[in-house]
Amino acid sequence: MVYLAITPAGLAEAMSAAPSPSTVWCGADAISDDAYQAIPVGGRPTRFIYDLGDRFLLDDAVGTIREHHPGKVIWIEAPASSNADAS
Repeated sequence: MVYLAITPAGLAEAMSAAPSPSTVWCGADAISDDAYQAIPVGGRPTRFIYDLGDRFLLDDAVGTIREHHPGKVIWIEAPASSNADAS
């Protein structure tokens, strides 16, 4: 499985769940460049240089991940719904 994190919290969860940092991808909105550079090279996720809040950019990101991880399931972080507990 490959993980695509959109937020800092999602990135933290993906890094904990993933068997290897090489299977975690994120947008620039999930981790700052300075924080990313502070992570040792072998422990870094793959980071897009742009934010993934835009739906079109998110679709492009998924396409790129599919090119690099063909046939793998991609977990994409989704924001929690404000209606999650509503009846």
